Amino acid sequence: MRLFRTWFCRVMFLLALLSLASPALAQTSGRPFRVAYLEGGPFSDYQRILKGVAVGLQRAGVIENGNVPIPADSEAAAPMWQWLSRHAGGSGVVFVEDAFYSSDWDADWRAEVTEKLLRRIREKGDIDMILAFGTWAGQDLAAADIDVPVVVTSVTNAVEAGIIPSVESSGRDNLVASIEPDRYKQQVILFHNIFNFKKLGIAYEDTPSGRSSVSLGEIESAARELNVELVRCTDTFDVADPLLAASRLKGSHENLVQQGAEAVYLTLNIGMQPGTIADVLSPLVNAFLPTFSQTGQSEVEHGALLSISQVNTEEEGVFTAQQMVAIMNGAKPGMLNHIYEGVVSLALDLRTATRIGWNPSLELLAAVDRFYQDMK
Repeated sequence: MRLFRTWFCRVMFLLALLSLASPALAQTSGRPFRVAYLEGGPFSDYQRILKGVAVGLQRAGVIENGNVPIPADSEAAAPMWQWLSRHAGGSGVVFVEDAFYSSDWDADWRAEVTEKLLRRIREKGDIDMILAFGTWAGQDLAAADIDVPVVVTSVTNAVEAGIIPSVESSGRDNLVASIEPDRYKQQVILFHNIFNFKKLGIAYEDTPSGRSSVSLGEIESAARELNVELVRCTDTFDVADPLLAASRLKGSHENLVQQGAEAVYLTLNIGMQPGTIADVLSPLVNAFLPTFSQTGQSEVEHGALLSISQVNTEEEGVFTAQQMVAIMNGAKPGMLNHIYEGVVSLALDLRTATRIGWNPSLELLAAVDRFYQDMK
């Protein structure tokens, strides 16, 4: 457990630094920055990161109220955007109420939605900055011919997705992203450190977009380093119907069990919705296999065994807010730091642990920030 102890010490050290840090006030001038929002579709991580953005902007003195509520039983960020447009206050940022753009995970609608935003920028000129959430939004705006600053966040791996060419540079003056180098590689290593599996199951869509969206390169790198066999099952998950994706993903999990997977790393998948997760994971739970969610604690809340807790997700939003403030203070987006180093803390579903017959050690429990006992 040496690696796990190292991670736990890092958590304590970073939390201590955060408790001592004092926010720097943004020195904005003139009229407020009018901000638009673009996403591929609803996703719980976007909600938590947007909340972190609001918290970070309030800490910096850019808005007065960042205490935006996260909608219950929904993954939609649109209600949060509407709330911020009406209640955030302050003189630094305006969350433009009618500037929330989402494709609702409809690939056929994606280009039209993005073009609608770009046309507004070119013709009306009433947007000063764009928040781009997720791979679709980041890719589309990285390829767009606009000068408006673009801040990309909540991307599995911005380099693998082709949004930025490297960790050091965005390749564009008007764009900045956030990337945590080897985030998912370290998740797999941590998962292995806990369960010492020899065969790790993964399900994903075997297309350029599908491989980049789950950061397959990092997973494969971890497997090589650990001398672990990756047991794979691929299917078409990039569909508009979450129930269809969920059905296919459940079938993939049944296939992984049949192939002899000893643990499963749950990659980003539209089929993992609050109302479908329990059924999708049932083949793995029935086979007593441990699972680790790539996307975060929202999936643990509904039945995945382990993941990184929301402390990490919301702090990524704070990092994004710091990038926004720097731009408002005159910095060029392309010159800003892309590297986000997240706090490492865990979320654990105790009910799932019991169902698969796993009794976590006291050392591991000490690193858990969020426990769940009743599956929703």
